[in-house]
Amino acid sequence: MRFDLTTIRLFLSTVEQGSIAGAAEANSIAPSAVSRRISDLEGRLGTALLFRQTKGISTTPAGDALARHARNLMELMARMEAEMNEYADGVHGHVRIVANTSAITQFLPDDLSAFKSDYPDVRLALREQTSEQAVQDVTKGLADIAIFSEAISSLELEVFPYREDQLVVISPNGHPLAGKKEIRFIDTLDFQHVGLHQGSSLLGQLHSEALKLERSISFVVQVTSFDGVRRMVESGLGVAVLPDGAVLPWAAEHQLNVTRLIDAWTTRTLYVGVREAAALTLAARNMLTRLIDNPFKPVARVK
Repeated sequence: MRFDLTTIRLFLSTVEQGSIAGAAEANSIAPSAVSRRISDLEGRLGTALLFRQTKGISTTPAGDALARHARNLMELMARMEAEMNEYADGVHGHVRIVANTSAITQFLPDDLSAFKSDYPDVRLALREQTSEQAVQDVTKGLADIAIFSEAISSLELEVFPYREDQLVVISPNGHPLAGKKEIRFIDTLDFQHVGLHQGSSLLGQLHSEALKLERSISFVVQVTSFDGVRRMVESGLGVAVLPDGAVLPWAAEHQLNVTRLIDAWTTRTLYVGVREAAALTLAARNMLTRLIDNPFKPVARVK
C-alpha cells in the first residue's frame, strides 16, 4: 500500500494539534479537506485512526501506531533534506546538541573545541536545557545528542556514560562551614541555601536526598545559573551545592570556600543519549564517538 505524504503530514498534524480544526489552521487548509483526507486514509487502511469527539480527537491503537511511524518518517525526511542542503552549501554536516548546565560549564567547551579542530566544516548547534528537557528534545527528534544527569529517566534513548563530577559545598568567608575539608550533606541543612531554579536536575536531586533524611532545604534565593549561585554565596546570602568543575576555577576570585561532600551520591555520572546511534548522520556519529569512551555500546537504561 502506497501512502500519500501530504495526507500523512495532515494526519500527524491533527494528532499533534489535538483537533481537525487545529490541523486545518496550522496547515492553512479547510477543516473539511483535512477530515476528508483522513477519512479516505481510514478507508484505504480498513480501520479507524481517530476517535472524533466534541472537543477534539484522540487516537485509536492503529492511529497511535501510524503516528509513531509518521514521526519517524518526518524526522528522516527532515534529516535527509538538511544533510543534502549542507552538502549543496559546502558544509559537511550539522550536529544538534542539548546539554545541562553542568556539562556545558565543566566539560563541553574543551570537547567541542577539539571536535571542531578535527572537523572544521561541521556546524554545531548547542542549546542549554535542563536534563529532563534535553532528554525530551532528543526523544522528539528536536536534537541529535543529549547530555544529562543520571537522575533523569531516559528509557527511550540509547545511553552512554560521559563524565563524572563531584558535588561540593561553597560558603562565604566567615561562615561556620568555611575551612572544613569535607562534610556530609545533612550538615548543610542547618543553614540557608542558595539554589538553582525549579526544573534543574541538581535541585531535584538535592530535594530528594533531603527527603530521605526527613529534612528540608531552606532556600533564601533561587537563581538560573551557576554564576548567579556563586555570586549570591559570595555576597553572604547562604551556602550552595554545585559541581566542583563549576566552582574551583572561580573560587579564589570570588573568595569562596569549597568543601567536598562525602555522601556516595555526590559523585555523579553524566550521560550522553541518542535515539539510535546507528541512525545518526556521519557528523553526529563522529561527535558521539568523541564524547564517549566505548562507541555504540550503550549502558543499561537510566531509571
